[in-house]
Amino acid sequence: MARTVYFTAPYEVAVRETSVSDPDPDELVVEASVSAISPGTELLLYRGEVSPETAADETLESLGGSFSYPFPYGYATVGTVTGIGDDVDPEWRGETVLAFHPHASEFTVGVDAVCRVPDGISPEQAVFLPNVETAVTLVHDGEPALGERAVVVGQGVIGLLTTAILSTFPLEELVTVEIHDSRRELSTALGADRSVSPSTTDLADLFDPSTDSFTGAARDTAAEPGRADLTYELSGNPAALDDAIAATGYDGRVVVGSWYGTKPVTLSLDDRFHRSRIDLRASQVSTLAPERRGRWSVSRRLQTAWRRLRDIETERLVTHRLPVSEAPEAYDILDDDPASAVQVLLTY
Repeated sequence: MARTVYFTAPYEVAVRETSVSDPDPDELVVEASVSAISPGTELLLYRGEVSPETAADETLESLGGSFSYPFPYGYATVGTVTGIGDDVDPEWRGETVLAFHPHASEFTVGVDAVCRVPDGISPEQAVFLPNVETAVTLVHDGEPALGERAVVVGQGVIGLLTTAILSTFPLEELVTVEIHDSRRELSTALGADRSVSPSTTDLADLFDPSTDSFTGAARDTAAEPGRADLTYELSGNPAALDDAIAATGYDGRVVVGSWYGTKPVTLSLDDRFHRSRIDLRASQVSTLAPERRGRWSVSRRLQTAWRRLRDIETERLVTHRLPVSEAPEAYDILDDDPASAVQVLLTY
């Protein structure tokens, strides 16, 4: 028997005993040591802000089905392979692996749904790999360039990891926007040049206008001093998308990485938006952008994420560790106290 986390109703989580099946010929049995709660996606599920008809993830067998209660979820569990199917290479036994699998103390999973954890990476660091892969996708989709000004709105786990990767680019300046003081401190520790509060800062005037490349442009519509070339909306707050557009200058890109669930988005797509020719881009890790599919594969992106993961101080992001038996409390903490809770881990 295993202990598995189930979402049973809005704001209700239960830990249930479930049976662990013998592995099929191409499967492994994994005994978990730690798993990471995704504060963005899993809080939407916890709050009941995702349509029950929405498919969970058709690319992963362990996340199949829909979000109709009750259901298990999670996609970042690290553990040890304790059993193997008849067709599996015996060398898998005893390996430490990352599994794209819901929170559970033990489970069977296909070989294709796990990754060996490279030497030198701890289990607590490895559970960040799926979110680092998301951050890699966001950076790819935003296409940051030399000397550009970039803004990241929202400094949750995905926002912080995206900031950490963007900080390695030769940008003119990297500014983050976050309502919580503690997360702004984390943001600068991970590489942001500045982190500001949206309640006290005019997002249309984040940068020094004296360095604006459009100063003196022939058309006033192109001269937008103080705005960004590239902005990411990663807060999960629909209202923040308007802020992201306001922060972005002529011909700039706004990359929308937030999943808002059932929350409606109201945008003010006024004359400035159209005249500024702002480019709104969707970004989602389940697919590769069409323009990169000729040279990039999911495997190549995953290996890139492993390499980036080594360079990020993920231990700074871990604020809580709770045994899986206390999973309901873990979700309460994330929901009630976002100022102090960033990455919550479940231990087994």
